[in-house]
Amino acid sequence: MTSSVLPEGADDVGRSEGTTQREGYTKSGKLKATVYDAEMERLQEQLVLLQYWIQSQGLKVLVIFEGRGSAGKGGVIKRITERTSPRTVRVVALPKPTERQKTQWYFQRYVEHLPAAGEMVLFDRSWYNRSNVEWVMDYCTQEEYQEFLRSCPEFERMLVRSGIQVIKYWFSVSFEEQRKRFEARNAEPLKRWKLSDMDLAEHELYVKYSMAKDATFTYTDIKQAPWYVVPSDDKRAARLNCINHLLSQFEYVDVAPDVVELPVMKELPYVRPPMHEQTFVPQLF
Repeated sequence: MTSSVLPEGADDVGRSEGTTQREGYTKSGKLKATVYDAEMERLQEQLVLLQYWIQSQGLKVLVIFEGRGSAGKGGVIKRITERTSPRTVRVVALPKPTERQKTQWYFQRYVEHLPAAGEMVLFDRSWYNRSNVEWVMDYCTQEEYQEFLRSCPEFERMLVRSGIQVIKYWFSVSFEEQRKRFEARNAEPLKRWKLSDMDLAEHELYVKYSMAKDATFTYTDIKQAPWYVVPSDDKRAARLNCINHLLSQFEYVDVAPDVVELPVMKELPYVRPPMHEQTFVPQLF
């Protein structure tokens, strides 16, 4: 299957056009590594400042990352959390529901992971599994699917009314780029674990996933919690664009703590046991 046989409009927008002739881009239109590295360093510094602001203001921030397999959700989450504190910026990536959880109210297992004051929680996939993966793979009934589309907007409005800021990103990857990424994973033994049966099934059902995305947006792209699409055929550009946009959602200022003076060690009358009684790892380096 190639992109030429996809129905008109079924392919996702993978990247913005017109980048091939711009400075800082390769001939193929991808952002150069030097540009990416410099901008990412700046953005990660800003993320740390945002972290302090969220703590100081007691904000409750929920960021949802959705999209097809290999679209780049995990990559941008990794960069966001690389220099921030896991006590403030938490990642939630839930496994398949247990048999007990399957009998609960659908949103119930997600509620316990919502942010408290002073926290930003990043959902690596979320309750939108129901209207995307589950619907595409026939893991839910049509009644469950329709109920989700009805209740999800009200659930998110309720979260916003309770004081939680909800930000939703959809990472959009084209069919051909997704195929290239899956082939790259398949070719490298150390990355093959990232290529799951679910990924293969999603790729085969690419068009149905487009249908799922469109229906999801129709019902859940609400004013209180709109969807933001991140074209991600160029992973570097997608990460920078997403983090820039995330930072723009806050009018934060620098409230980072001042430099502190390290205390002088207190002297105590104590003799430690001999060091040779401890077991050390082999000193190979």
